[in-house]
Formats: sequence, C-alpha cells, structure tokens
Amino acid sequence: MADPRTILIAGGSGFIGTELAAQLRADGHTVLILVRRPARTPTERSWDPEARWIKTSIIDGADAVINLSGASISRLPWTLPYKREILQSRVQATSTIAEAILRADSPPSVFLSGSAVGYYGDRPGELLTEESPQGEGFLAKVVEAWERAAAPAAESTRLVTLRTGLVVGAGGGALKPLTLLTKAGVSGPLGSGDQLWPWISLHDEAAAIRHLLDSALSGPVNLAGPEPVAASIIGKELAEQLHRPFWLPVPGWALKAALADAGRDLLLADQDVSSQKLVADGFVFRDDTVEKALAQI
Repeated sequence: MADPRTILIAGGSGFIGTELAAQLRADGHTVLILVRRPARTPTERSWDPEARWIKTSIIDGADAVINLSGASISRLPWTLPYKREILQSRVQATSTIAEAILRADSPPSVFLSGSAVGYYGDRPGELLTEESPQGEGFLAKVVEAWERAAAPAAESTRLVTLRTGLVVGAGGGALKPLTLLTKAGVSGPLGSGDQLWPWISLHDEAAAIRHLLDSALSGPVNLAGPEPVAASIIGKELAEQLHRPFWLPVPGWALKAALADAGRDLLLADQDVSSQKLVADGFVFRDDTVEKALAQI
C-alpha cells in the first residue's frame, strides 16, 4: 500500500465518488471533498466551477486530484437545456481544476479526470481501445470537449482521463432507469438487445481509480469490465436478481423517437470496449462477470 496522501475529489458525494472516498479512507488516505457551498466540515473545500473559481491553495495542499464532477446522464429525458447542463457542468468543472493545477506552486502528482466510453459512439463489430478514433453522437462530442478541458493540466502533472462504461451498483449510475423499469415489472429487450454494453461494477470502478493513482499510465484509460455483454443479458440478469419478469421489448425506433440522443447514445450504442490497457498495468477485477456485479445490488 502506498504512503497515506491527501486526495482532493470533485464529485465526491456522487454515485462513484461516495464509493471511491470510502475505499480511499479505508486505505488510510485523507480525502477532501469539493463542495459548491460554504465548507461545513474539516474535510470539505469550497469552490464555484460555474464562476471558474477555486483557491489555488486547495490544489497546493493535495497530493492527487480526482475529478468526477458532472450532471448525471441517467436523468431522462435529455431536454435541450439538460443537454447543455451535461456538457457545461463537465467542461466548467474540469477547466477550473486544470487551470488551478497550472497556477499551483506545488501541483499534485496526478490528475485523474472523468471521461466516458461515450467517446467511441455506436461502433458494432469493432474492438475499441484507447487508440480508437472518436465516434459520432452527442456523448462523443461531450467527451471530446471534456477531455480537451483537462488537457492543459498535463503540462504540470500526470493526467489520466477515466473512460468509464456502464457502472453497475446500487443507488445510481446509468443503470438506474433500467432498475426502475425492472422493479415496475415492465423491462425487456431494448432494440435488438444484442448491442454490447461495456459495464464495470461500482466497486471495481473505484478500485481502478485507486490503482491509477499509483500507476505510470497517462492519457485515456478504459474503465470497463473484462468482457462486455449484450444489453439483454444485463437486463435478464437484473430481472432475476430483483425477481421481476423480463418480457416487454421496446423497439429501437421507439427509443429513438422517445429519447432521441439518450436512446441512441446511452441505450442502443454497441461498444466492444477493451480494458486490456488497465489489465496489462496490473489491475485485477474483483467482479469479473456481470452476474457478480449485479449480485451486489
């Protein structure tokens, strides 16, 4: 285990951030959380990403910075105002931190910044690695802007962009809408149901981020389980875990008509995302099957 460090997290009270903070504290690290209000506890630090404001001293006091800030993509529908929020919340937060790292007298040793497999778009039949080109669609454009906002920090520190897949865990994430439908007894195949979904358990998402704190890797790293699985397999397994039926198919055209970009980019995209870069660096998944991941819910 590495020596205890001070780790600053933006988005530390969110779905992934809460799990990550708990794992980091269990490792013996001091975890500081950025909040968009006056700090109320010794482990909170105030900032205002919409105003691009953060005290440089906050960055100077951190050994590592992790950015998970951004509006949830699991909130549906994606109205035009909410699409702007999805984009702006990520770019504003990331730019604020990256610029502060450049100003810092003692920049952190690493900046781990959020990203997503949405970068690749809908790519059936392709093995998608970190070297694969950007795809098409709303999420692909969001992720490109998100990673571009983080890029200046690479002048001062090791930068890793966390291209995260579908995070499987209790209480949130992109699986939340599917969980609500399943609990209501109205789940079934989405489109063909054969599209590959790159998933990762909530535990392994946080564990992979912890691994990357001490890695020598830089640039984009895919955070996805060892094997992507078809959407229908995830849906069926979730229904079994929740003791609900899996019977009501939703045609692809209906999802596109009802949810537009969210239907195309979030539910129908086919992505065979490789985690080989992470595995070759020594990371070992605890939940190496989607069945194990869903059993935690």
